[in-house]
Amino acid sequence: MTEASITALLTAIPMPALLVGRGERIIAANALTGTLFGPSVTGRHFITVIRQPAVLDAVEHCLGDHQVHRTQYLATRRGQDQNFEVTCSYVDTPLGQGVVVVFHDITQLTQAEQMRRDFVANVSHELRTPLTALIGFIETLRGPARDDAGARERFLGIMANEAERMERLVKDLLSLSQVEGEARMRPTERVELLGLMESVRNALAPLARDAAVEIRITAEAGEVVVQGDPDQLRQVLTNLVENAIKYGRSGKYVDLQLSAASELAELQGQGVSVTVRDHGPGIDEIHIPRLTERFYRVDSHRSREMGGTGLGLAIVKHIVNRHRGRMRISSTLGEGTAIRIVLPLYAPLR
Repeated sequence: MTEASITALLTAIPMPALLVGRGERIIAANALTGTLFGPSVTGRHFITVIRQPAVLDAVEHCLGDHQVHRTQYLATRRGQDQNFEVTCSYVDTPLGQGVVVVFHDITQLTQAEQMRRDFVANVSHELRTPLTALIGFIETLRGPARDDAGARERFLGIMANEAERMERLVKDLLSLSQVEGEARMRPTERVELLGLMESVRNALAPLARDAAVEIRITAEAGEVVVQGDPDQLRQVLTNLVENAIKYGRSGKYVDLQLSAASELAELQGQGVSVTVRDHGPGIDEIHIPRLTERFYRVDSHRSREMGGTGLGLAIVKHIVNRHRGRMRISSTLGEGTAIRIVLPLYAPLR
């Protein structure tokens, strides 16, 4: 077996791989190693190529005891960290004995695990505050305020608010889980958007009245039908309009705009656009890319006071994705915020 044939075998491995000989020089490598170490690594001492101590130790141990060794390798590409699981396996070839070093990219797995840890930490944090408040008030009602009717009534009101806050959080968590579970199941029902928008306006009329806000609907087309899940699309509109009412502050209007087009750049075809716009203080552009992240808030204290869980826009994003749509957030300080949802027009599945 020649060096060329060994290189051909390494090329068949769909990830960076190289062969280190007993002389500790690299005998062969596939083209994918170039993404990690650059071109022309063959013939170089493996220490000058790999450099990271954990991997160097794994190669040396494998050369010594002929056992499989695994470790981690961290690389940086285009400013982004990449995590690799490295497997070192001893081999005996016609060119001599050596170690095949394979780099398996586990960046996505690492990121998913970090997201899971962050999610658990965020949920724990969100639940801890109301739970701590409830425990404190219960202890007070059992002790110093046992016979204080006024304090008891006041504390029970606060406890009810904290319990409702936890209920909203659990409800949103269940909703997010359901939407994620249905991500690959495209909805098939016919949904008439103008009627849905008017229904949402009527449902939120009491909230708008209390906030002295008028919900205005502008439709550039008549009946517009999309293919979707009516309950989830109602949830999207309700969430966006409710946010616009609550956080629009000084704005006296919330505008819902509906239009259809034969060609939308976002969809590269026919589609419908729904825009929910408030006329409040707006959002600094530094926050916009992160608004759909779970538990991200521009103003954490105000959001909690208004009953927000930090999951609303994350749920909206997942629902829009499930409907094969697009979502765009734009805002100007002092002028307001607009969230535009683009959905494909109804087309029966065949």
